Amino acid sequence: MSSIYDQHLGQNATNYVPLSPLGFIERTASVYPNRVAMIHGSQRYSWAETYRRCKRLASALQGRGVGKGDTVAVMLPNIPAMLEAHFGVPMTGAVLNTLNIRLDAETLAFMLQHGEAKVVIVDREFTPVIRQALRAMDRKPLVIDVNDPELGSADAISPLDYEAFLAEGDPDFVWQGPADEWDAISLNYTSGTTGNPKGVVYHHRGAYLNALGNQMVWSMGMHPVYLWTLPMFHCNGWCYPWTITACAGTHVFLRKVDPQRVLTLIREHQVTHMCGAPIVLNALINMPESAKAAIDHPVNAMTAGAAPPAKVIGAIEEMGIKITHVYGLTEVYGPVTVCAWHDEWDELPLEQRARIKSRQGVRYPTLEGVRVADPSTQKDVPRDGETLGEIFMRGNTIMKGYLKNPTATDEAFAGGWFHTGDLAVWHEDGYVEIKDRLKDIIISGGENISTIELEDILYRHPAVLEAAVVAKPDEKWGETPCAFITLKTGHEDVTEKDIIAYCREHLAHFKIPKSVVFVPLPKTSTGKIQKYVLRDWAKDPSQIQHDG
Repeated sequence: MSSIYDQHLGQNATNYVPLSPLGFIERTASVYPNRVAMIHGSQRYSWAETYRRCKRLASALQGRGVGKGDTVAVMLPNIPAMLEAHFGVPMTGAVLNTLNIRLDAETLAFMLQHGEAKVVIVDREFTPVIRQALRAMDRKPLVIDVNDPELGSADAISPLDYEAFLAEGDPDFVWQGPADEWDAISLNYTSGTTGNPKGVVYHHRGAYLNALGNQMVWSMGMHPVYLWTLPMFHCNGWCYPWTITACAGTHVFLRKVDPQRVLTLIREHQVTHMCGAPIVLNALINMPESAKAAIDHPVNAMTAGAAPPAKVIGAIEEMGIKITHVYGLTEVYGPVTVCAWHDEWDELPLEQRARIKSRQGVRYPTLEGVRVADPSTQKDVPRDGETLGEIFMRGNTIMKGYLKNPTATDEAFAGGWFHTGDLAVWHEDGYVEIKDRLKDIIISGGENISTIELEDILYRHPAVLEAAVVAKPDEKWGETPCAFITLKTGHEDVTEKDIIAYCREHLAHFKIPKSVVFVPLPKTSTGKIQKYVLRDWAKDPSQIQHDG
């Protein structure tokens, strides 16, 4: 039986519009047309100009036959074209696929084919690797060349120049938002923990909500000046292309993270906010005192992954940078939990503050639920700060699923909650703290490295009998891969240098082991390699038992 509130009170075009972050740029451009939207080297664009460029991109793509459900891939660093793609591509109904600029040609070819990219927009720095990837493709996409003045001279990948392509488009293009907020807005590939990378699909609703969630948990206010130290290809820059635009802020671009350049830009443009892995913060505190003194105003830094150690947090705060610790995954649009701070914690000693700050915290207001539960029974673990369980999530900022992979999607959503694969404890106050990973993923400088993938390569080496890879703590990168290898008889002359050179031929640079130890691998009675022993050895090489 319907209630009085269901009678003649239906959803219609007047009272319901599908949620999408695309409307943010229209509002900002109309309210603050002359404010600076983008700063890149000597280039400056106002919000009115930026909006026109996004509409030109959408119009030009549509003119080339791109429409709803098509994929437009981009291989771009943090430059204006990357922000424009976050609006211009979905304005056509197409889906934006931001490619990880650190990957090898084989992996990129897989992504371009699996995602059925119709167009790929490429910065000249990546001409060689994309050219190689395209050779492996049966169906070639339209390739657009971006000639960024900040790069310097490099080979064009295509005669079709990005600026010339924009000139094909109409600056007054009338774009349409999604017919359904569940429509896909972007495609982000995971690092491929087992087998090929999985294509995570975001929808307009989730992108809209997480963009607002970012603003809420960071209390950003209007007109933040945001420095792009976080790669924009990573979870769509944690949705900050849309967040900063909604706040009528200024995007300050940086092709490559260089600590001196970061400090210079912070001072020059009075940067208020930046995101990145702990490695970025670590690089800043290792700069000379004269360079660090450049920060003369409050700066907020959001970091994710392994929390910085206490001494790093202390040194960063002394520089005038306030750290906010968050946690998320590709599958949930970037960060969705935050170590929400309490004023009374400010009075605690540094070590205690750092210990609290290392927690992954509580859910964003835009996420419905986070819990720590037994991975097999899905029963909540006690909130005792000791019992391990898996982090589960549910809500509107969970992905649509994995592209063309219903089995993996069903597994990830089993029981009505998203399985993160991260092991954590639950504290009495409801704050979550990650302790380990169900899958042996190494997070190095903010990038995920699969131990399985690396072990697979090592096992291909003709001299390797057995191999296992674990994370080794690293002051600069957070973690780096450490390979433990047992050599075949007769191959005892193989060196660490040989193994690293072999890996370099088959893997992206950031995935290569930084250290190799030749030793009999410790095993259980059933023959399973004891990785917990190897982790201890990686932390303290003096424990290594060479007699097996």
